[in-house]
Amino acid sequence: MSDRYTKDRKVGEGTYAVVYLGKQLSSGKDVAIKEIKTGGFKDGLDMSAIREVKYLQELSHENVIELIDVFSDVGKNLNLVLEFLPSDMEVIINDKSLVILSADIKSWILMTLRGVNHCHRNGILHRDLKPSNLLISPTGQLKLADFGLARALGSPNERFTSNVVTRWYRAPELLFGSHHYSTAIDVWAVGVIFAELMLRTPYLPGKDDNDQVVVTFQALGTPTEKLWPGVSHLPNYNNLVMYPPPSRQELRNRFPAATEGALDLLCGMLILDPNNRWDTAKCLTYKYFVESPRPTEPESLPKKVP
Repeated sequence: MSDRYTKDRKVGEGTYAVVYLGKQLSSGKDVAIKEIKTGGFKDGLDMSAIREVKYLQELSHENVIELIDVFSDVGKNLNLVLEFLPSDMEVIINDKSLVILSADIKSWILMTLRGVNHCHRNGILHRDLKPSNLLISPTGQLKLADFGLARALGSPNERFTSNVVTRWYRAPELLFGSHHYSTAIDVWAVGVIFAELMLRTPYLPGKDDNDQVVVTFQALGTPTEKLWPGVSHLPNYNNLVMYPPPSRQELRNRFPAATEGALDLLCGMLILDPNNRWDTAKCLTYKYFVESPRPTEPESLPKKVP
């Protein structure tokens, strides 16, 4: 155990890691300590742990969680000391006592896109964007967290696994088993989160991988060669039911509070063909973010009262 931190109580546990709330003794500041168990891996450390440390050391941005320190303890476990962020987007979406205004949604999506844009500009794919990985600081800043699935953008010929991103936020190229994909998979996930914020309920909640395909294309239309050249050559593109894309009026009915600018942005992020999907730079410079209402200041955003 480091003599610089305390581990006070367990706040989360996964297969290979336990997260504790602790204190940095020099400052008295609350920290989150992610203890990664090395015993579970035959070669010592899991690659995802190494990647998480590497990418967080490379990414310094107000909308990305800060890695404060790394140390190993007596059990040879790797400990990541992260800033402690007490809430997340999933908690806020599910807390029906909170009133969420369109200006609040605009602020959260703006901060999400800024964080994702910073990752992409640094050549890093997050590959697991979802509401529970968007953490909220006490001052209302939203920060991307959990870089365990992140990868550096490889060469165009490099093969990636398609089994990434939590199912409900998985882009169509991943559903079709593509091993070559780009930053567009992260933008799709942000688009689904945007829809979820407006609806206050999951937008594309597939029960399993097959159902995810059905749910996604029922909502957004089934891609064809005309819409997405080359799609029929992807590994899992077969036996598809052809659903029509939704009309603009259908989308207005689905998202009654959305402005036309909000619908444009949503549609840009959820373009089926990843080659035409908007990138973070195009999203960030879209008129939606400067039209009225202006984004809520982070410190004024709704937050769950402890």
